[in-house]
Amino acid sequence: MQNYRRRQLLKGFGASLGAGLLAPASLATAAAQSDRILVAVELSGGNDGLNSIVPYADDAYYQARPTLGLKPNTLLKMDDHFAMNPGMLGLHKLWQRGQLAVVHGCGYDQPSYSHFTSMAYLHSGVPHRGDEFGWMGRLADAMAPSRQDNMLINVAATQSLAVKSRVHTPVVFDDPSRFQRDRWQAELLTQRHAPAAFENANHQFLHAVDQSAARSAASVRAAWSAYQTPVDYGIAPIDLPKVAACIAAGLPTQLYYVSFRNNAFDTHVAQPNLHRRLLSYASDGIYGFIQDLDRLGLTNRVLVMVFSEFGRRVGENANQGSDHGTANVMMFAGGGVNGGHYGKPPSLTDLKDDNLVHTTDFRRVYATAIEGWLGVPAAQVLHDNFAPLPVFA
Repeated sequence: MQNYRRRQLLKGFGASLGAGLLAPASLATAAAQSDRILVAVELSGGNDGLNSIVPYADDAYYQARPTLGLKPNTLLKMDDHFAMNPGMLGLHKLWQRGQLAVVHGCGYDQPSYSHFTSMAYLHSGVPHRGDEFGWMGRLADAMAPSRQDNMLINVAATQSLAVKSRVHTPVVFDDPSRFQRDRWQAELLTQRHAPAAFENANHQFLHAVDQSAARSAASVRAAWSAYQTPVDYGIAPIDLPKVAACIAAGLPTQLYYVSFRNNAFDTHVAQPNLHRRLLSYASDGIYGFIQDLDRLGLTNRVLVMVFSEFGRRVGENANQGSDHGTANVMMFAGGGVNGGHYGKPPSLTDLKDDNLVHTTDFRRVYATAIEGWLGVPAAQVLHDNFAPLPVFA
């Protein structure tokens, strides 16, 4: 184990702060507040679910992937049908501890093969209809109908649609020790300690956003400055040490969003070694995060949800890679999880346009986190009824 401040892992600078309008009363919820936390981890680019959670006992897998198919003796066995990619050692440890749930066949009707469109659907939680705000932003609005500092944190260079809220100002940062302000924000800084004389309601609103942002930035900087851990998160920890720092400092944030950036999982060419390496980075980061929560005595308070915008085609392509597909696996990790398989694994032979037919609407997975974990009525956030999966103890 290494004992050093995670500051060395940071790359890039800056933060952006997003804001919406005031929430209508219809979004208020009577759900009881709790101290539970949700951390969403996005594997951008379209992770190959079939080569992540491998159906090694299904001959159709090897028939469709004569070159790309992973040999049984190289895999991390889960049971007599499924095994993990050999790069997923950290997540396999969580599986063995009963702290990892795998949801099979996640997708939606009339799937898009576009990164941009698919991610918009996953970020909004409203495929084919769209929404100005993100599913996690609407969740924050339902949990707290009036503005609160540090309600959502998005560790990224730019804000994700997923955290865009009507009510709250998501705190968006890359390097927690350096917050770069937009020009209008910088101009408002000069008024922060001045008498509250505003030209109009919009000016007053922007000033309130700026003050909230300043308070949130100070909280995050202080949390990061105080954070030290003996836990090794691996080479590329998906910004999870920054999340751990905020949780360890007792920030009131219940919703965090991080991403494996730059479409890294878009493995069209020479996939096997690259995909294994990417999965090892993600798996080690998530396992390290859970270990850090164990150290802090917080494992049972935090749920990690892992997803990607789509899966890959069943058949391999001519470049030792896989092309954009449809249904995929999603995962939950944490001390409150009943580990195991959930959802019906899709058929590898009963295909549509050479792609998997989804068996679990991805919004059921969201509903599981929203209602099953946080106690907020899922229909209030997802604009429709989706039954949560029985993932939690």
